[in-house]
Amino acid sequence: MTSPASLKIALAQLDPVVGDLQGNAERAVAAHARAKELGADVVLFPELFLNGYPPEDLVLKPAFQQSTHAKLEWLAAACADGPAILIGTIWAAGGKVHNAVALLDRGRIQATTLKVDLPNYGVFDEKRVFAPGPLPGPLNVRGVRVGVPICEDIWGSEVVETLAETGAEILLSPNGSPFDWPKPDNRMNVAVARVTESGLPLVYLNQVGGQDELVFDGASFVLNADRSLAVQLPAWREAIVLTEWKRTNDGWRCERGDVAKLDDGCASAYHACMLGLRDYVTKNGFPGVVLGLSGGIDSALVAAIAVDALGAERVHAIMLPSKFTSDDSLQDAAACAKALGIRYDKLSIEPAVAGLTWGLKDLFAGTNADITEENLQSRVRGTILMAVSNKFGGMVVTTGNKSEMSVGYATLYGDMNGGFNPIKDLYKTEVYELTRWRNAHLPEGARGPSGVVIPERILTKAPTAELRANQTDQDSLPPYEELDDILTCLVEKEMPVASVVARGHAIETVKKIERLLYLAEYKRRQAAPGVKISSRNFGRDRRYPITNKFREDVASSVDRHPRPNAPEGASKVGDPA
Repeated sequence: MTSPASLKIALAQLDPVVGDLQGNAERAVAAHARAKELGADVVLFPELFLNGYPPEDLVLKPAFQQSTHAKLEWLAAACADGPAILIGTIWAAGGKVHNAVALLDRGRIQATTLKVDLPNYGVFDEKRVFAPGPLPGPLNVRGVRVGVPICEDIWGSEVVETLAETGAEILLSPNGSPFDWPKPDNRMNVAVARVTESGLPLVYLNQVGGQDELVFDGASFVLNADRSLAVQLPAWREAIVLTEWKRTNDGWRCERGDVAKLDDGCASAYHACMLGLRDYVTKNGFPGVVLGLSGGIDSALVAAIAVDALGAERVHAIMLPSKFTSDDSLQDAAACAKALGIRYDKLSIEPAVAGLTWGLKDLFAGTNADITEENLQSRVRGTILMAVSNKFGGMVVTTGNKSEMSVGYATLYGDMNGGFNPIKDLYKTEVYELTRWRNAHLPEGARGPSGVVIPERILTKAPTAELRANQTDQDSLPPYEELDDILTCLVEKEMPVASVVARGHAIETVKKIERLLYLAEYKRRQAAPGVKISSRNFGRDRRYPITNKFREDVASSVDRHPRPNAPEGASKVGDPA
């Protein structure tokens, strides 16, 4: 075949559904038809698009393997006319299962290339289910030698180096790269490194959408061999974009196309929470969501995210006051619901709490009221919300932040009840930051109203669970600015306790937080899944044993780490509820 002077490559940045082979194949057919209309020679799909990513242990199921192959053959026949297809799929052969990309053209599966580097860190567990492939050579795609390094294959140099040495002219890299705050910059740095080493242009195609805890931001791009950015796809939404290529004396070059502006910071985190919740609810078939709206900042932010993700008509908020609920909380919850335009009901928990208290009076005779009675209120609220969910079908969203989940400041079978938590990986200080950001911005694609949707008093009043009179969170915890700094050191950075103390924190406070962090593991194992935002979330990233007696011996090492004066009030911390 004569090598062409030009090539048109369509990039299909799409949102697959794990396990939905027919649905994903139909999405591919529709994208292929659109690429044909655009005049494309080839259309590229993300990693494991046919199966949805990550398919986890579905990969090991023989029926899934067989159904995938049958659907791949169906897709090849359905797209016999028009551009060639490069699509991510599992590939079973020789008693092994591979993470692969299949080349479909003229009605047949023409070739496959297999992923070499299988990630097995953080959220990734591919060595558990896949076998690595051999170092690959390029595929002949309409007369062009195309290298197809799959996701992790570009995070090291060996695969791309092999492709360049064996004659690849262009690198097309399909990815399933989940979002976290530092990831976009890391991806670009990796891509630039591979282009620099190989001297080849590179297409980085990422999927978009939510899958359980993971959210994929898309944000696909094209780098020319001189490392210039030729095309930048948008983040957080699907897109099918045609890229046009010309053969030059120095190799292939992508003509300049649209370069979307990408958000960062609070904007990207909010979009991740919004998309993660939307896809979890929609892909799992829930008609909407129900949540307890307490008048506090966590539930207010979750309500705003839910409205932006799903629309006000799919969000039901319930205020569940007790005798300890303040007038401010009642007013703030009602004002928030009104600003968001959602259904709002108020249902006192006092009759249910009184009934349970009366039922337990003989068993509890001779004891003093304590945290047990406080948690009883939370469990009544959780039971009511679950009853509403059972009756009407909406999923309960939970509203606990990462600070609370870190130290166990949450009640099992109470405020932890629910199916999903969009702010699970946000520390309390980050909750405040995102709330202020949302009051000042309407996110692109949001279905909620513009303007201030969370009353200012919710941002300024002291946070409290209102489970006893005059309670605040700081009765049991250090100030959130201090707590979140300690937790970031212990969770994201795995810093030694002595190094945390050296930042200016009292050793008693740091040791207390370390102890609570370990003890709360049993609660986190039973918590609802939630959107991954940070580089190290609870669950997929950080996997600690529940039964764990290890504690750092820091007495001697702290002496070697002189510290400035500790923040006031940091030396005494009580156990959280």
